[in-house]
Amino acid sequence: MNVETRVWTRRSFMSGLLIGGLWGCQHRRHMGLAPGERFVCPPCGCSMQGVTFDEPGICPACGMLLTPDKETTLGRSPRSLPTGGGVFRLPGRRADIEVHFYRPPSFTADSPILIVIPGTGRNAMPYRNAWLSVARAKGVLVAALHYPPAAYDFAAYHMGGVIRDLEFPAIEGESVLHLRDEDIRFALNPARETWLFSDFDRAFDHLKRATGSRRPSYDLFGHSAGAQILHRLALFHPSSRANRVVAANAGFYTMPDLDRAPLTGMAGTGIDEDGLRQALAVRLTVLVGGEDDGDGAGGVLLHTPTVDQQGLGRRSRGVAFFRAGQAAAKRLGVEFRWQLHTVTNVGHDFRRMSEAAAARLY
Repeated sequence: MNVETRVWTRRSFMSGLLIGGLWGCQHRRHMGLAPGERFVCPPCGCSMQGVTFDEPGICPACGMLLTPDKETTLGRSPRSLPTGGGVFRLPGRRADIEVHFYRPPSFTADSPILIVIPGTGRNAMPYRNAWLSVARAKGVLVAALHYPPAAYDFAAYHMGGVIRDLEFPAIEGESVLHLRDEDIRFALNPARETWLFSDFDRAFDHLKRATGSRRPSYDLFGHSAGAQILHRLALFHPSSRANRVVAANAGFYTMPDLDRAPLTGMAGTGIDEDGLRQALAVRLTVLVGGEDDGDGAGGVLLHTPTVDQQGLGRRSRGVAFFRAGQAAAKRLGVEFRWQLHTVTNVGHDFRRMSEAAAARLY
């Protein structure tokens, strides 16, 4: 089945959000409002430092995302989650995972649950904060996962653990990496139980227990490195209990190709045609920024001769990945449930891509 590529114009996108009341002008200074939850700019030294706001949004002085003024630290695997923002730890494969959560006052046992996977910076709190307005408006429990870089390198994080023993030249401070294919050395990791992807079901199970949720499934959003993880989840772990998966602005892709070797294919990973059929049926949305298609878009971008066959920027690479999925579904004669959407006038910006994903999901 062919899925239409929808282009988001800035006008229609912003109109939809304003009509929904989700992202309107919500940056009002608190002036004698009734006691309740407040939001503040993270410590940055700007002129609005210490000022509280009655709704989340963007600091008008520095442009940073507002955060709850009170964050509850709960320790490891708490039995319950309070209303508001906070953080707790869950055991991971290599080290504890920090879960930065926000439980809105309107959350009920039947409300949606969203798990957010950050980019290379692993900055889970700002990624969570990008969803606060939607969480409050729609009652969505948001949980952003922080994987410590010291324990989760590129192989364990970006590649989901499908490979191990990764070696490639480190270029300190460079955001655009030009390497030869032979510069990147690794081994396949046949121990699927050590792959990253099942962590998300485990996190969901804990969130369910801690909130009394009755939801049978959850949604996933990942941006940049997080999108690399999530499109690979669709390929390598399609049995996930995630309902909808949004992968936004991935740096490069593992193609749905059983004959091509990693990093850009699936050969030797243990996935067969039956597994690929399941992958093509995942409700995966490939979300690309219309301006995220070159070295100047921001983030970290890898170039090798093989990777560049997908395109020279993230937008073109996302389109190539989607079209490869279409071709694989046609060849196998199976239903194709992936979607491709372009957000115009947006580059490598996790906040605005989160807004676009929120408009689609909720």
